[in-house]
Amino acid sequence: MGLRDTYNHAIQTAKGFGMQGGAEERDGKLYFKGTVATQDQANKIWDAIKTIPTWSKDVVADIKATGQATNQTTTPAAAKTATYTVKAGDTLSKIAKEHLGNANAYMDIFNANRDQLSDPDKIQPGQVLKIPQHASK
Repeated sequence: MGLRDTYNHAIQTAKGFGMQGGAEERDGKLYFKGTVATQDQANKIWDAIKTIPTWSKDVVADIKATGQATNQTTTPAAAKTATYTVKAGDTLSKIAKEHLGNANAYMDIFNANRDQLSDPDKIQPGQVLKIPQHASK
């Protein structure tokens, strides 16, 4: 059984939301890349991926919300939040520079992820961090 079979629930969830992109299996990993209309939809795809205990070893994902559609379950704050999966060697400063244009905005990322981070210097590969788009650049 391949990874596409293992993660079929997540693939079907993404299809159900009309995700633009797809899931490609290569080099022993499932590369999940695409965009959906809302952050709520992106979060539900992530929830489906995370039902498999080994997801952090199996999946490389980049799922973004375009904010093009609105529904009653999406708040303005959620629509302005992207996610990023931490890779080995990443720091909050590096992520802030890449996604927010300013390495000094790392505390904005830390504050947006206080539910899972207790120290800005302690992030782990595989963690999915919220990247606030309202942060100062």
